[in-house]
Amino acid sequence: MSMEDRPILVTGGAGFIGSHVCRTLLDGGRTVLCLDNFITGRRANIAALQQRHGFQMFEADIRDLDACKQAVARAGSVVHLAALGSVPRSIDDPLASEAANLTGFLHILEACRDHGVRRLVYASSSSVYGDSPASPKVEGQEGVPLSPYAVTKAMDEAYAGLYHRLFGLQTVGLRFFNVFGEHQDPNGPYAAAIPRFINRFLQHRPPVLNGDGRQTRDFTYVGNAVHAVQCALATSRPEAFGDVFNIAYGRSTDLLTLVNMLRTALQEYDPEVAHVRVEHGPDRPGDVKASLADVGRAREVLGYEPRYAIEDGLQRAVPWYVTHLQ
Repeated sequence: MSMEDRPILVTGGAGFIGSHVCRTLLDGGRTVLCLDNFITGRRANIAALQQRHGFQMFEADIRDLDACKQAVARAGSVVHLAALGSVPRSIDDPLASEAANLTGFLHILEACRDHGVRRLVYASSSSVYGDSPASPKVEGQEGVPLSPYAVTKAMDEAYAGLYHRLFGLQTVGLRFFNVFGEHQDPNGPYAAAIPRFINRFLQHRPPVLNGDGRQTRDFTYVGNAVHAVQCALATSRPEAFGDVFNIAYGRSTDLLTLVNMLRTALQEYDPEVAHVRVEHGPDRPGDVKASLADVGRAREVLGYEPRYAIEDGLQRAVPWYVTHLQ
C-alpha cells in the first residue's frame, strides 16, 4: 500500500478538535486511524464514527513510544492533536504537561522518522506569544512564555522545525487561538471560557470572570480549525514545511462582550438566564491580556480562509451545549 493510500492517523482523535477532524476526513473519503488514551478525550465524541466504514480506533498513550511507533507504522500522514491542554493545569502540574505535550510529541516525531511518514500536521497554541505586547500577533514576534503549557508548545515548534531540516519531515504547525464549539468539555476545573460560562448560566450560577473581564481573545470556531488542518494536509508549497501559522478568525472579543453574547443566545432556551449576574475573581496566573491573530500568512501559504465568525460559531455551538448540559 502506498503512503497516500494509508490511513491518516489523528492523535487525540476522540478529543474536542480531533473528533471533528476525524469526521471531516471520513466525510472526504479518507481512512482514519484514531489514537486516544481517553484521559481528556471522550468515547461519546466518536461513538457515531465507530459505526462508519474507514474508521479505526487505536487506544494508546503518546507517552508510550512503542505504541506511537505501532500506530504511525500504519499511517501515511499524521495529524497530531493529542495534548494536555490548559494553562492553569500546566501551572498546577508542569510534569504532566511536559510528559504529554513535549515528550509525547517527540515520540510522534521519532515514529514518523522511523516509518518514513512524509507529512505531520500538529497543534501549537497562541500561548507561545506569551508577554508579547504586539497586536495583532504575528509569527516571528513571540514574547516570553507565561506558563509551562506555553513552553511545551514553543518547544514542539522548535523540534518540528528541526525534524524538517534534519530529516525532511514535512511538518506544519497550527497555532490555534481559543477554539470553541461542539464536543468541548464544559466540566472540570480546566474548562475553557465559553463552555464554562454556558454551563454556569444554565445552572443559574454567576459566570466568574478573572480580573475586570476586559481581556480580549480571538475566539475561533472549531470549523475554522478543521479547515486549517485540511489546508495543511493538502498544501504542496515548500515554504509551509517546518513552519508554523496562526489559526484564528482574526477578530478579538473581550470577555464581558462574550458573556453578554452568551446571555442573549441562551435566553431563547431559558429566559431565567437574563437575570443571572456576573462575578469577578482575581487575575489568573499565566493569562495573556490581549490576543488577536494576524492570519495573513496562513491565508497566503496554506490557503486558509476562516469561514465562521464568533457569532456563526455560537449559533452552531450553543444548541449543542444546551442539549448536552440539560
